[in-house]
Amino acid sequence: MFLSKSPTRVSRKVAIAMAAMVAVLVPTLAFAEEVEYLTQLNGNILWTLIAAILVMFMQAGFACVEAGFTRAKSAGNIMMKNLLDFSVGSICFFLFGFAIMFGLDAGGFIGTSGYGLGGVADADLGWTYTFWFFQSVFAATAATIVSGGMAERTKFSSYILVSIVVTGIIYPISGHWAWGSLWLGDDGAGWLEGLGFCDFAGSSVVHSVGGWIALAGAMVLGPRIGKYTEDGKAKAIPGHNIPLAALGVFILWFGWFGFNPGSTTTADDTIGLIAMNTSLAACGGVLGAMVISWFRFGKPDISMSLNGALAGLVGITAPCATVLPSSSVVIGLIAGVLVVLSIEFIDKVLKIDDPVGATSVHGVCGAWGTIACGLFNTDGGLLFGGGFGQLGVQLIGVGVFFAWAFGGGFILMSVIKAVFGLRAEKEEELKGLDIAEHGSESYNGFQLFSNE
Repeated sequence: MFLSKSPTRVSRKVAIAMAAMVAVLVPTLAFAEEVEYLTQLNGNILWTLIAAILVMFMQAGFACVEAGFTRAKSAGNIMMKNLLDFSVGSICFFLFGFAIMFGLDAGGFIGTSGYGLGGVADADLGWTYTFWFFQSVFAATAATIVSGGMAERTKFSSYILVSIVVTGIIYPISGHWAWGSLWLGDDGAGWLEGLGFCDFAGSSVVHSVGGWIALAGAMVLGPRIGKYTEDGKAKAIPGHNIPLAALGVFILWFGWFGFNPGSTTTADDTIGLIAMNTSLAACGGVLGAMVISWFRFGKPDISMSLNGALAGLVGITAPCATVLPSSSVVIGLIAGVLVVLSIEFIDKVLKIDDPVGATSVHGVCGAWGTIACGLFNTDGGLLFGGGFGQLGVQLIGVGVFFAWAFGGGFILMSVIKAVFGLRAEKEEELKGLDIAEHGSESYNGFQLFSNE
């Protein structure tokens, strides 16, 4: 006769088996989650470091563009200022700039320091160091933009003070308003973030800040000797090496694939779209500047076309992660047209001498890129059914960044001018800052100097 097993005995065996399975699976699942976390973390660190290195290489691009668009007798001085911007800027950003930008928020206006690396700590030091390095190269970029607008007539010793204040104070404070949450989340968020301000990679945070400070510096310095005739007519002062400037533009274009996609600080599937948008906007900028310069001057101007590429790149920097590829082409085209018209307006109407067009490329096109978020964002953009809400916030941001960067830059330049002197002596400018400031020539034996 077959006797069935007791239900109690069976349930006990099942329970014991299940408990054994849980005992095996729980550590396995926990281990798998730990492996997944470490894999993603290390991927993020690697991607962000690569991107930061690309952005650091943009310093070489800025140096080549600025040197190529200016005269040979001050090319070495331009290189020294770019070298200085990265060196002094990184140290200032380490000592206090990073804490001001990413520390605990104080009233939405400034980050507070007091602990950890540059005032901000994190349990995972590998990521802390990586994030600091990535942000430091952005700070140096903002400062480097300024050197172009002040080229060929600024005292090197005084420019050191400019670089310190820009990277350590002006840039980090306004950066906190828009990007403070990137490190500590809501605990670090600035007031513009609370409004929903959109600037993914820095059209305003980095580029407009640098461009508006460059405008202030150019105004306080005054034009280069011989730039304007006695009746106020602008005279062209051609750059000495257009191929060098072109090389610089290509280096910057290359580095921008760290600037924009790297701003994810995450190795994920969004970086392809961002890279695509970045490149398409640069192409659109070239075409926009080339066509408008061809129409206005009768020939497709080389320097304007080169600046068009940079204009498109600056313009797409804010909306690179939030717009369609087709929109990025339009954003770039408009930026290319704007940069040509802006350079002419600043040079001929305002009579402000900006040797490389820094204000137009970075200030004006940075403002345009910020506004473009309010127009073309697929989520909230006016042209995509989002109404005027996002556009209004973007316009507030543009105005605030202009007032802060230009106002702060103008005060900074005026104080330095009054206390230390900002402009090189007339004889030094005529001779060239390479010899006057550094005691050497960039092209030894190839230069002929004139006092005319």
